[in-house]
Amino acid sequence: MKSFAIRSTLLALALSFGAALSAHAQTPAAPTGAAIEHSILYQQDGRFAAWPANGGIWMWNNEILVGFVEAQYAETRGLHTYDQRTARHKYARSLDGGKTWAIEDAYDAGQKGVAYDHMIAADKAVAAKPLDQPMDFTHPEFVLAFARLNNNDDGPTIFYHSTNKGKSWAGPFSFPNLGTTGIATRNDYFIDGKSSLTALVTTAKANKKEGRVASVRTTDGGVNWQFLSYLGEEHAGFDIMPSSERLSATELYTTIRTRTGTSLDLMTAHLSSDNGATWQRMKDPVADTGHGGSPPALVRLKDGRLALAYAYRSMYGSRMAMRLSSDNGKSWGNEIPLRSGDGANRDIGYPVMAQRPDGKLILIYYWNNAVQPGAKPFRYIAATVFDPAAWK
Repeated sequence: MKSFAIRSTLLALALSFGAALSAHAQTPAAPTGAAIEHSILYQQDGRFAAWPANGGIWMWNNEILVGFVEAQYAETRGLHTYDQRTARHKYARSLDGGKTWAIEDAYDAGQKGVAYDHMIAADKAVAAKPLDQPMDFTHPEFVLAFARLNNNDDGPTIFYHSTNKGKSWAGPFSFPNLGTTGIATRNDYFIDGKSSLTALVTTAKANKKEGRVASVRTTDGGVNWQFLSYLGEEHAGFDIMPSSERLSATELYTTIRTRTGTSLDLMTAHLSSDNGATWQRMKDPVADTGHGGSPPALVRLKDGRLALAYAYRSMYGSRMAMRLSSDNGKSWGNEIPLRSGDGANRDIGYPVMAQRPDGKLILIYYWNNAVQPGAKPFRYIAATVFDPAAWK
């Protein structure tokens, strides 16, 4: 499917002005010549497509693999306009850095276990079993993909692995709870060696509701896992969906989608200086991510900076934005607006991001134009490409 530009309208600008006004004083405009290109990765009338952050992103030079959920569109009283009974996991693959995409079905590729938004009929589902042969994390085409059974974070979690860039998958394999109330996680991990991998996972709180982030590790190719540490104390809200980067052989930095007991949605951050054994709270990168919040998409750039992308969700007009850090997350610059003003309600976001060989970042998320009068209501997968070198 060929990509094409998404053009904003004057009407949508007016509709989203209220949401943008609060951020106006801290949102620097793009420098002259800093092109921000929007395109559509997947869109189909009558279908709902969403949540790349639940699926994950992987890159090999200009080949990109990104997961998302696709389902039948349905008008609902809730936020998400889909018939969950029809939801399935999909992948989009690009061989040219995100210019064109092909859609692949996760079930057809071997992901045959029942999971949240992966509704497999009982007679076609495969039960998860423990992994009995170690994975080789250093295989050049290795991919690890976690999937959760529910959104309460008590799980269980299953996983698959691939040695051909996700064209086919082995699994499903069961993931242990490691002494927690339960684990229901997405993909956030570091490959440390052939048999060693560190992951940041979302666990359930004591009441089996979402959630709390923890670090875990395997040193035998995934056959056995060790619980390392929780990140912060349990509180009335939740900490979920980490996005992390390794800063050095011993330093890990993570950003976390957080909701406080007062329903304020923000982005928090933690640093480990002992390879995940203990963590300290850092300066919050984003003080407000709107109504419904946003998971982070964190990337360590080739120039050493950290780039953090996220959504600000508002029923009056949402936006995608980014912040940059030049000191390994000790401080963060002003919000950089990447997309707004084209009539997106708050059912958007869940970004993933990667840096291409040409240095540009590709940000993938779900979007809509439903606030615009007469616009189609369907949610779709979008991509934004931009050069972080434009902001120094």
